[in-house]
Order: sequence, then structure tokens, then C-alpha cells
Amino acid sequence: MKKMKVAMYYKNSDVRIEEQSIPDISDEEILIKIMASGICGSDVLEWYRIKKAPLVLGHEIAGEIVKKGKNVTTFNIGDRVFSTHHVPCNTCRYCLNEQHTICHTLHTTKFYPGGFSEYVRIPAINVDRGTFLLPDDVMYDEATFIEPLACVVRGFRKACFRPAQTVIVLGSGMAGLLNIKLAKTYGASTIFATDINEYRLKKAEEMGADISINAKDDVCSILKKKNNDRLADLVILSTGSIAAAKQAFDLVEPGGTILLFAPTNPGQTMPIDLFNLWIGQISVVSTYAGSGKDILDAIELLATKRFDVTDMITHTLPLLKAQEGFNLVSKAEKSIKVILHPHEK
Repeated sequence: MKKMKVAMYYKNSDVRIEEQSIPDISDEEILIKIMASGICGSDVLEWYRIKKAPLVLGHEIAGEIVKKGKNVTTFNIGDRVFSTHHVPCNTCRYCLNEQHTICHTLHTTKFYPGGFSEYVRIPAINVDRGTFLLPDDVMYDEATFIEPLACVVRGFRKACFRPAQTVIVLGSGMAGLLNIKLAKTYGASTIFATDINEYRLKKAEEMGADISINAKDDVCSILKKKNNDRLADLVILSTGSIAAAKQAFDLVEPGGTILLFAPTNPGQTMPIDLFNLWIGQISVVSTYAGSGKDILDAIELLATKRFDVTDMITHTLPLLKAQEGFNLVSKAEKSIKVILHPHEK
């Protein structure tokens, strides 16, 4: 049986190149040759990942179909595709109420063994509703942004974003920068960004933030001073920092919205002044993953060149250097998007 290389995750500082058999597929499945696979910030959430280790991570994938089952009629060998690891059932009460990412099925589906490998097997349900043809002018590296961009698209939809709103993004890592870029694309009036890392604050401005603020400064006072004595219409929490989560409630304008985009660690709690929340008629919404609609919107944004992601790619590495990639993302210093190329030597 033919073998392939995979990057096996044991912990952030222990990612090993190992060999596995190339997966067999059933009559309803496809086999994708992975051409590019992005390392997501969630891949280095060690408290979460280490409980399931060892495993092959990677869900931001793009590649070419090299084998298909005899009952697969919607795709052909040679097709360039993106495939999402999580797909909904489309029939439960959550899906029927446009809450696809709460669907139990979505939280149990995945492809095998994971995107940090040379090939992945795409199960039938993922072939049916989670695999999408790539437009000709969307390159493989760009396509690794489809999944994270879909998550951001969904967040803006859930927050009922409207053009000309003032937005502040707390945390200017990869996800924060995508939120900044989408706010710009969707027509925000003024975009503020915070972080404690000067490299990321500089990147935030490069990606479209009008004003960047060091999170250690008096963010509330600076925001009001630079925004006609007003707070933000939309506050996007894009960091797991509990201090930033507390700060979010001090930065939202009456009638505004707080979008919980990034999770804090489980079990962390904080007090909330419910009266101020009530009298200010402030909405608090959360978002997780992306649905098929969000993925299609993300693909269109990339295909029409309304949303450029090439300036976010700071590192591309062969799979053999997966450990280096994990080091870059987990340290969160001078890197934004790190992409692995499994078939590059």
C-alpha cells in the first residue's frame, strides 16, 4: 500500500513527520492531493488540541481531486477544490433556522486524516455539501483563506453589520486582520484596531485599520477622542484575552453590538453590568465556523478580487518544516498567515 507523509501533532513544540498509508476511498468519496494547507490559530490552542493528541490537524485546505468513487458525479479527477471539514445535516431544527454551525452533525464531521498531510479522504457527506470548485483565478494559497474568511463573513452577518458603522477590532492576529479587511470591504466608516504587539498593530494599519491603539493604553479615551466623542457601533472580540473581553463592554456605543468572535479559555467568567447592557440596548452575539452560504460568499469575495489575501501570507513552508510553522503561529510574533505545501521538498 502506498505511503504518504503527515505532520502528527503531539503538542505545539512536538510536531513529527510520520508516514501513513494513503487512504482508500468508498464509492461515494473522493481523494484530494493537498497543495496548500493553512495553519489556523485554533491549531495551536494547546489546551484544546493536546487532549486529542496525537492527531493530524489542518482544516484550511485546497488541492486537486486525484481519485473519486464511482458514484461521485458532481466532481471529476483533476478538479481544483476547497473542502470544509465541518458540514451540517441541513435537516435539524438548527439548520432549518439558519443556525447551521450549531448542528450536531457539523460538530462531528471531518475529513481524514487532516490537512497537514499529502492526501485526504473526503467522506460522502463532505463531498455532497462541503466541497467546492475553485474559480480559475483563485490560487491554492489564496484558497486556504476560504474557511477562515467564511467564519468572518458569518460573524458580520450575525452582527447585522451595516455600512458606515464604526468598528473596533480587539486583537490583530490573523482573525483580527481578516475582520479588519472585511470591515473595510463592507464599507465601515472608521476602523480601529488594538493589540499589544507592535508588529501586529502595524499590520492592522496595512490591512485597512484607520487607527491602531496599543491595548495597554487607555483604549476607551483614545477611541472617543478619535471618534467624535462616540464609542464603536461594532466591537469585535478577536482575542481570547479575558481582559479584552471585559474591555469590549466599555467600548460599545448605545445601540451597538459586541461580536464574540474568539473564545476565551473554558471556565473563565467575568461580571457584566446588565443594567447598562439593557439601558444601552446593546446586542451581544457570538459566532462559530461558517455555513455553506458563508463559504460561497467567501469564494466570491476572493474570485472577484474584492478581498485580497496575498498580503497576509508571511510564510510558506514544505510539510517537512511543519514544526517551524507551528512555532511561528504559536509564538505569534512576526508572522500572520503560515501555509504548508505538502508536496514541496
